[in-house]
Amino acid sequence: MASPSAGFAGPADLHLHSNQSDGTEAPAEVIRQAHAHGIRTVALTDHDRSTGWDEAGDAAVALGMTFIPGMELSAKHEWRSVHVLGYLFDPGDPALQAETDRIRGDRIGRAERIVRNIGRDYDLHWDDVVAQTALDATIGRPHIADALVARGIVRDRTEAFDGILHPREGYYEPHYAPDPLTAVRLITQAGGVAIIAHPVTAGRDRMMPIPYIERLIAAGLGGFEVDHRENTEAGKRMLRELAQKHDLIVTGSSDYHGSGKPNRPGENTTSDEMVARLLAQGAGIAPRFP
Repeated sequence: MASPSAGFAGPADLHLHSNQSDGTEAPAEVIRQAHAHGIRTVALTDHDRSTGWDEAGDAAVALGMTFIPGMELSAKHEWRSVHVLGYLFDPGDPALQAETDRIRGDRIGRAERIVRNIGRDYDLHWDDVVAQTALDATIGRPHIADALVARGIVRDRTEAFDGILHPREGYYEPHYAPDPLTAVRLITQAGGVAIIAHPVTAGRDRMMPIPYIERLIAAGLGGFEVDHRENTEAGKRMLRELAQKHDLIVTGSSDYHGSGKPNRPGENTTSDEMVARLLAQGAGIAPRFP
């Protein structure tokens, strides 16, 4: 393991996506975009996979940046979709690998079901979706949205998600995801640091109940992604109080997806103090320093 004493530089953006999941750019291009926006420590956090790490890490080191390997693990609590960011975990851990394989496999089946549903009313086919997906990427609803755009059925991803892909339209299908407690345990048991991504995007009624969050903390939860464009101000205050009470890590990130979302690298960042804590706690794989 490399030591965090090897040094890193801010600003740090710890939540970005490539075309290995639902971003629109290759991993190396994601890193170049982050660098162009002033970021000097970066994490690639594609959904349920780590396949972009080598390319992203090489690009980061070449640009004099620190690269922190990461992933956004899908989870579900009751009706809530919960995303758990995992950093510096061992990608070869058997239990975590088996779970991400299961999640990705069901995502494909779910996407196929959604496309069949949409295809009853619109001229959309599975091949259209595959054409919008990078080789071996985790296929999800954003790729269906891109296929709808390519077909001229909607203008952009936003229109797709506000319309055809919204659950109220009747085409939606659920997909498998573990509960957050399992997700946190898998990441920490693989030597990683688990951070709940954008936990308060729709206010307290959508947030996991405090007693359940306390269970996550007891299971090894490392902290919360507080500074994110979708978190409410009231929710941020609550998370900061909870983080202070339990001495947890607080991060800020862009959730960059290339042209797939309006989010820009560096629009929210993580302090050097919190990055150092993250590097000190992660034990599954080394960060890459320039």
